[in-house]
Formats: sequence, structure tokens, C-alpha cells
Amino acid sequence: MKSTAPPSAWLPEYLLLAALWGSSFLFMRLGTVEFGALPTAGVRVAIASLFLLPLLLYKGLGPQLVLHWKKVFFVGLLNSGIPFALFSFALLSISTGLSSILNATVPLFGALVAWVWLKDRPHGLRILGLLIGFVGVALLASGKASFKPNAAGVTTGWAVLACLLACVCYGISASFTKRYLGGMPSLVTATGSQLGATLGLALPTVWLWPQSLPSARAWLALLALGVLCTGVAYILYFRLIERIGAAKSLTVTFVVPVFAVVYGTIFLGEVVSSWMLMCGAIIVCGTALSIGLFKPKTVA
Repeated sequence: MKSTAPPSAWLPEYLLLAALWGSSFLFMRLGTVEFGALPTAGVRVAIASLFLLPLLLYKGLGPQLVLHWKKVFFVGLLNSGIPFALFSFALLSISTGLSSILNATVPLFGALVAWVWLKDRPHGLRILGLLIGFVGVALLASGKASFKPNAAGVTTGWAVLACLLACVCYGISASFTKRYLGGMPSLVTATGSQLGATLGLALPTVWLWPQSLPSARAWLALLALGVLCTGVAYILYFRLIERIGAAKSLTVTFVVPVFAVVYGTIFLGEVVSSWMLMCGAIIVCGTALSIGLFKPKTVA
């Protein structure tokens, strides 16, 4: 369904979502170095669940969650549990800027999944966009991914693959949500997805819990991750899907790297190379074409 809402009705929430998700890479980095990848993801979704569940019950939406819990919990694993764990793992080896640029491929994989699953076949410029986007990914990976340890003993190849696999999960989740959860209140989808992710990550989180107590800074980072970057952000995200559609909502990942790079530069002293920026621009342009964001003008 094509949205007729003017940009003024959804743009502020769109930009707020981009800013929140951009900061998630910073907070994940601060948390995962002390908690580890899986506990970071597990604590993040648990905090988000504790934040969202009282809101859901206050709104009287508990019965809707109970009615659709299987589908909503499954979305939680695809759209939160698995991707959060993969990105947390990746941030042990690569920068927040690089991971956020790779995250911009979400609409690209979303378009591929919609093509295969929902038969939303791309034509013309959209096919060209898919090709351009994947060329950008290949260029970025060739320059940044290596399966040989560097001087610091870090292997970046698996981290890059983890980010791309997380993006595939996001793409599948978007099509699943569009097909099976259309019309669902955003608070139900957001809360249920975090509960599902919490259940899915509970055992790995307990099993891999760090032996030494993480610092207050790490706990605060996960608190921000859970409440702001997950609880509040997913309410905004599913609201956007309801108002402007899945494809347009996924384009928020184009803006996320801008915030992530700024945060990483200011707070972590990360350096963004011209090669990363060039590849990121190619990925964003290709992805924009692949989802039909740019269309040729027709002559009357």
C-alpha cells in the first residue's frame, strides 16, 4: 500500500530513528568488549522487553500479543536476536563506521528477499541498482575483509560476513512482517519481537556470561541500547512501516551511517577512510535504485 502521508508527518521520527540506530553501534562496541557478543545482545533485548512490556499492558494490547505470539516472536529472532548478536561479534574486530556502512545494505537484501519470496520482481533501474549495490559491497569487503590475522591479531573477514548475514536477517524480517503482521499495532510487534529475542538468547547469554563483573560504563551502554536504541527505536520503526511501508522505512539505514560515523569519530577516535566513504556511496546509490527510490520521469 502506497503511503500518501506528507514527509512532515513522518520525517522527524525517521531522523530520530536514524540517530538512535546510529548510536547503537557505539553502545554495542562499549558493551561487547566487556560482556561479549551474545551476552551483549541478550541483555539488550531483555532490557528492551522490560521497558516495552509495561507499556503494552497499559495500552491493553496484551491479548493481541497472545493471539499472534508465534509470528511476533519469530520476527524477534530474525529482526533482533540474531542480528544484534552478529553485529556485537563484528564490533570486536571492525570499526563502528564500517559496520554501519555495511548495515546500509539492509534495503538491498530486503529487495532481493521480496523478489524471491513475495515475487516483487525488480525491473530496469531496480535490477541495475542491485548490481551496483553488490559491486559496492564487494569493493568494500575486498578492501576491509581479511581472513588472515593482522598485526594486532584481528581477523576482519568473519566480522564483515557477520554484518552481511545480519542484514540478510533484517531483509527477511521485513518481508515476513509485511506478509504476516500487516496492520499489527507497532507496540505489539516491537514488544513481542523483543520478548522472542530474549527467550532465544537467554541460554547463550547465561552460558557465556563474563567471569569478571563488567564496569558501570558497559552497563550504562547496554541500558541505552535496550531502552533507546531498541525499545524506543523499534516502536518508531514499526510505526514507520505502518505509515510509509517497509521498503521506504528500510531506507533509514542510508542515514544511520552518518550518525554512526560522527559518534565513532567523536567518542572513539575512529578514522573513516576515503575508500570506505566511496564504497558506502556506491552501496547507498545502488540500494536506492534497487528499491525504486529513484524512478525515471515519464513524458506525457
